[in-house]
Amino acid sequence: MTFAHSDARLSPAERADLLLREMTLAEKCAQLVGVFPWSLIGPDGSDAAGAEDLLRTPPGHVAGLTCDDPARLALLAGAVQRQYVTRTRLGIPALIHMEALNGFMVGGHAVFPTGTGLAATWSPDLVEAMTRLIREQMRRTGVRQALAPVLDVALDPRWGRVHETYGEDPYLTAALGVSYVRGLQGDDLRTGVVATTKHFLGYGLAEGGVNLSAAETGARRLRDLFGYPFEAAVRLAGLRSVMNSYGDVDGVPVGANREVLTDLLRGTMGFEGFVSSDYTTMGHLVDRQRVADDPAQAARLTLHAGLDVELPTEWAFGAALAKEVEAGRVEPRDLDLAVERVLRAKFELGLFENPYPQDSIDVTAVAREGRELSLELARRSVVLLRNDGTLPLAPGSLRVAVVGPHADAVTLQFPTYTYPAFREMTTRMARGELGNAIGVETTMASWNESVFPPRDTESFLREEYGATSLAEEIAALADTVETEPGCALTTELDADALDRAVAAAEAADVVVLALGGASLWFNSARTEGEASDSADIALPAAQVRLAGAVAATGTPLVAVLVQGRAYTLPSAVAEAAAIVVAPYGGPFGPKAVAEALFGVTEPSGKLPYTIPRHVGQLPVYHHQRNGTGRRNPYPPAVPQHYLDMPATPLFTFGQGLSYTDFTLGGLTADTEVDTTGTATIAVTVTNTGVRAGATVVQLYLSATTTGVTRPAQQLGGFARVELEPGESRHVEFRVAAAQLGCTDLAREFALAPGTVRFFIGLDSDDRALEGAFELVGERRVLTSTQRAFLSETVVRDA
Repeated sequence: MTFAHSDARLSPAERADLLLREMTLAEKCAQLVGVFPWSLIGPDGSDAAGAEDLLRTPPGHVAGLTCDDPARLALLAGAVQRQYVTRTRLGIPALIHMEALNGFMVGGHAVFPTGTGLAATWSPDLVEAMTRLIREQMRRTGVRQALAPVLDVALDPRWGRVHETYGEDPYLTAALGVSYVRGLQGDDLRTGVVATTKHFLGYGLAEGGVNLSAAETGARRLRDLFGYPFEAAVRLAGLRSVMNSYGDVDGVPVGANREVLTDLLRGTMGFEGFVSSDYTTMGHLVDRQRVADDPAQAARLTLHAGLDVELPTEWAFGAALAKEVEAGRVEPRDLDLAVERVLRAKFELGLFENPYPQDSIDVTAVAREGRELSLELARRSVVLLRNDGTLPLAPGSLRVAVVGPHADAVTLQFPTYTYPAFREMTTRMARGELGNAIGVETTMASWNESVFPPRDTESFLREEYGATSLAEEIAALADTVETEPGCALTTELDADALDRAVAAAEAADVVVLALGGASLWFNSARTEGEASDSADIALPAAQVRLAGAVAATGTPLVAVLVQGRAYTLPSAVAEAAAIVVAPYGGPFGPKAVAEALFGVTEPSGKLPYTIPRHVGQLPVYHHQRNGTGRRNPYPPAVPQHYLDMPATPLFTFGQGLSYTDFTLGGLTADTEVDTTGTATIAVTVTNTGVRAGATVVQLYLSATTTGVTRPAQQLGGFARVELEPGESRHVEFRVAAAQLGCTDLAREFALAPGTVRFFIGLDSDDRALEGAFELVGERRVLTSTQRAFLSETVVRDA
């Protein structure tokens, strides 16, 4: 039978409307839920028990379809789509999704540095190149929705998920997020993949740093700060999907919050895609937040709020939702709106014309994809924060002691939301090792046994990804290397471990003290990750003790901190001869660090977050508002904000050194700009050292608005510039006045005349060049379409 919606000449909206008219209530409700693949197919692609019944009203989405082999994934995805296309009444293809935070979370594909590592590169162009590759990898295997990127602005390092984000700054997050979405979705979704930004909204402001907690903030800050990256992705990259936050805003869980999901997201920001629930959101409303009594009430609340899809499986939507519609407790129009959004996305993706994966996949070729890009991103993510001249180390004749829990670690470079970490967590959960009942479910357990055959994790990483340790990479560059862990990540080792580490340090010319954290999914020793938050952000006590003992030897100490968020540092580390910060970098993280230590490459990373002196300083992010925190003026006769320490951070946002020197000069700027115009601000950056290198020129703006406090400074533009010794480049920032608006006293997003001060430097406290311009003209109330989000940057020969 041929349906009217099969006419590909019609627009996706027209086709969705025609298909909607053909659907039964049960079919509509089923489009809004997901299903795990083992309910549909076996590990060989054959029908699972009960599949025939499920296909009578097929769920619209498939969750959790992953395995070690991209060719096998394509086979499984193809088997699912054949069920849907050939054996269901309407032949509506499934929308299969998977995580893709820093690489497609399927075996056999490249792993890239974690979110704060990508942010430390300050390289939107490389992030877009990464997601263009991810797009092709997902398309060829039949997976057409990515649950990424994370656009939460992370202001509290106690929160364990900071490493998934792009750090503390809304502008940097927006710049990288827009590039991510553009690369993934492309210019035409028929050749793209739906991006799903998360977690809308305020999730990075979890109260107390505790995951899932409420975002205690007002409406202005919610939109102007936390909403900035999401709105930029909607307006500049055509974002097609958003995932809700688990937390609540102003006492209402976001999943059930119409003010957030409909009024703000759709009405104000102009979002036209579909909202995907974070996994088990509806259950949280009943069991955790207690705003609903049962699945039916949760369904009513979330659907009316503007949540369109329940993931990963049916609980409140599906058949339960159909009963609510039949009983007259749910508006049919609310249901139709949600279904129409999902169907329109499937038509935009071209799923009806091209539902199947690629016929054949060269697994060996796929495994090679992105390796050079992953290495380059890892290299650019290395941040040099302190150096008394000890670095770079001289290759060849040096005796190096590599000491610490990260010295010989391989697995710790692969955090949550990389495939190796997911694989280990899933297999352990399936065996019931994580205190759960999920993994003992027979069908899931047998599925996992087949698609995840037993493998030792470190061997898996070395064999499949070519992963190495820091000690191994340093050994390739130094004459003699001795490695001692000294301690485990969070605990002491045997009684002699510390003594052996000290002896190695005493015998060496230099010590590389490899400390830091680990992100894992609810298993093993860790300091970060989902539901792995910390009240104290100091390095673990075992590592502090090791650092003190090694520093006491007097051997020059180079501290390498492998981390996804800020840690406070003991004096032995803070006062080391050199300090290097590196993210969870994937297979090439250790190589990138070793190359930087020995000067094979030039450090060019810049911190995407602030590192405080003490946890008691929190919050300490650079864009605190005028009159708030460290942006307060000192009272008379008071030399600093705290009695016991300065309120300034140990290392500030945007900080990062090189082995060469850069100077800024030749500032030119407009002095007057109309509220409808664009300010042009330009400088010259020069490499005044003797080595080639790269730096990031950063523009910070400070606008004031009558009656409303604004950030004392906000990032307004940046440019990564590579320079030969003695070379200069001209960097020009073009800042549209519409980039400077805020929600004012009238609760309108507006731009008012006034003075805008700015400075340009190489970090957020470097006021190398300062100036100001006057905004003149009429006050402008700006709709979302009239806003500007990212300045235009032009770099050319000086």
